[in-house]
Amino acid sequence: MALDDTFKSLTRHDAIPPLFGAYAPTLRVHVTETIATLREVVLMPLDLIPVVPQAMVPNDDVVVLVHGFFASAGVFRPMKERLVQATGAKVASFTHAPGAGVERIAKSLARLIDRIPHGCRIHLVGHSLGGLVARWYVQELGGHERIAQTVSLGSPFGGTERARPFPFLVGADLCRTSPLLSRLRARAHEHAVPHTSIVGDADAMIVPNESAVFPRGDVHVLPGRGHNTLLFDPESIGHVTERVRKLQRDDAAKKL
Repeated sequence: MALDDTFKSLTRHDAIPPLFGAYAPTLRVHVTETIATLREVVLMPLDLIPVVPQAMVPNDDVVVLVHGFFASAGVFRPMKERLVQATGAKVASFTHAPGAGVERIAKSLARLIDRIPHGCRIHLVGHSLGGLVARWYVQELGGHERIAQTVSLGSPFGGTERARPFPFLVGADLCRTSPLLSRLRARAHEHAVPHTSIVGDADAMIVPNESAVFPRGDVHVLPGRGHNTLLFDPESIGHVTERVRKLQRDDAAKKL
């Protein structure tokens, strides 16, 4: 069994055997999150250059994945596999440099999306920092004209206390008093691009947890899921695939 397959079996939320005592739920969360983080490290060397699907045509569903801080597009490999299987969508991604801020990464995202033919239905999915980038592109760079929907996983729209010691570079974008985040929240309803927030209630990177809820759209709170666990958890991935499938069903119904 390949190393990532081993991690895949271990990062199922129900894969950690029950532990005795009152601390069992906390220990389960810590073990699952640690394994998810190790899995992320294994996948990070992959997909370092932009991945753009070939032979895209109008009416194709294209999911664009935007990773978080100090990661790479490779961390989305398991989610990508499931998206392709469950929805038939094509998947694009790119890797941005560690430390880059939201605005800079959003410009890289815009260049990637420029390579996708008009008429494709584009779904933006971002983990952590990537979710902020997705909404910034939609609300500030004209992305509302191209994007069908956005989905965030553990994205600190309200900032996080974890960024307080780092009030520079990308840390300035992630702190609780960030002007960029204030603008993002204030303009949340200016464009009719739907959003889904996926939140782990054991996410130790997003403090407080409610910061991961965008001011518009649906919210799914997953009990016992940590920050990196959201990348690999079957229920988390299931919510992402279901959002894509829902738009596919809605489009099919309109054609009847």
